[in-house]
Amino acid sequence: MSELLSIEDAAERIGRPVATLRFWRATGTDGPRSFRLGGRVVYKAVDIESWVEAAYEADRRDPQPAA
Repeated sequence: MSELLSIEDAAERIGRPVATLRFWRATGTDGPRSFRLGGRVVYKAVDIESWVEAAYEADRRDPQPAA
């Protein structure tokens, strides 16, 4: 089983504020997969890693133009 992270731990791991993860969860627009477990929002570490890897791969396919 993958390690479970609190929203605070997940935010720290990806370097974003907790409020950003809450916004992403509420709007369903972005962010790593999360779920409720015993009334708490948790993240699987493997899902965080997959989300980061997907963002990395997307950026490599569509690089930002140099300013």
